[in-house]
Amino acid sequence: MRSAEDKGLAPRIRFAGFTDAWEQRVFADFTSASGARNRDGLPLKSYSVSNDRGFVPQDEQFEMGGTMRDADKTAYWIVEPGSFAYNPARINVGSIGYLSTSENVIVSSLYEVFRTDATCDDRFLWHWLKSSLFAKQIEMLQEGGVRLYYFFDKLLKSEIWMPSVSEQGSMGRLFDALDDLIALHQRKCDGLKTVKKSLLEKMFPREDETTPELRFAGFADAWEQRRLGDFGHVAMCKRIYKEQTSDYNDVPFFKIGTFGSEPDAYITEELFEQYRSLYPYPKPGTLLISAAGSIGRIVEYKGERAYYQDSNIVWLEHNDELDDSFLKQSLVNTTWTLEGSTIKRLYNKDILGKQIAAPSVPEQRAIGSFFQSLDNLIALHQRKLDLLKIVKKSLLEGMFV
Repeated sequence: MRSAEDKGLAPRIRFAGFTDAWEQRVFADFTSASGARNRDGLPLKSYSVSNDRGFVPQDEQFEMGGTMRDADKTAYWIVEPGSFAYNPARINVGSIGYLSTSENVIVSSLYEVFRTDATCDDRFLWHWLKSSLFAKQIEMLQEGGVRLYYFFDKLLKSEIWMPSVSEQGSMGRLFDALDDLIALHQRKCDGLKTVKKSLLEKMFPREDETTPELRFAGFADAWEQRRLGDFGHVAMCKRIYKEQTSDYNDVPFFKIGTFGSEPDAYITEELFEQYRSLYPYPKPGTLLISAAGSIGRIVEYKGERAYYQDSNIVWLEHNDELDDSFLKQSLVNTTWTLEGSTIKRLYNKDILGKQIAAPSVPEQRAIGSFFQSLDNLIALHQRKLDLLKIVKKSLLEGMFV
């Protein structure tokens, strides 16, 4: 076997105290098939392997067990704790799991099941299996026609660079800790989103009612049903034509409501400044409404340098009787009236005719401010979550060979 030093390879990032060369190995050196047939029909729990969660109970993965509910369980594999299992037809999208429970389970006979020997730390291997390095091995060795497969014999031929078991263990623990931290922030995000959903239901009146279940102290007046057209009119940027755009100029131009993703084209800085000063253009805090593409999507314009196609991305130019932060929450779960046969779109008259329940302006502001703070907290945890994922990706690239 060649070492990383022999090939001139070494990880860019290592724990202090580890200087030994990494070795290039094939899986046949340290893995073996470990599934045993459930010939006696033992009443073990049936599991599936998901793309993102690894082992999950079959009833959780598929409603009431799905089509596998009535399958012959004597043909299933018995999987012991400390084993890996994967779907050879879906391993390219991450369908692999590691059984960390204390009890045996059974999985479909379609899966491949294997264990490692004492020269491999399972947690090190688990994170390697979720990296782009393993994806390259799959792409190189999978076989088939319409559907590609990566059976166990191909896994045995796959190559991996490995350090000492001690260094493997340190790396496995680091990435486990990172995953725990990522999961923590994901739970916080999900929890806050659930709280927001519940509060939206309680702080806005139900259909055919005039007061919400939950209110700020000091507000008792009934809410009114108002049309958005009562507050103002639909506004939009001046039209931009194809010949005025390019693939390489200064200011991003969005033709449909993709907003924060990649722009559809670009316009010059000079044209942007001219049209922004002479024609309607949203002010920071304005809610942009997608009338084509992602129809009905609402995004707050925060002052970014970008231009939006007229009639496809519009906004409500309204008076002081409507608070933008309140409007944003009012429209979160809005069902819009769409027109068109083949291509659907949201027309200005449908926006202006949309009814919302509105309290007094002071109550609108209190509600809008409250939910803005909640949105900011959700965004904070989302940024932390995204940053942790970037850190993990960078470490995966820097600590593996």
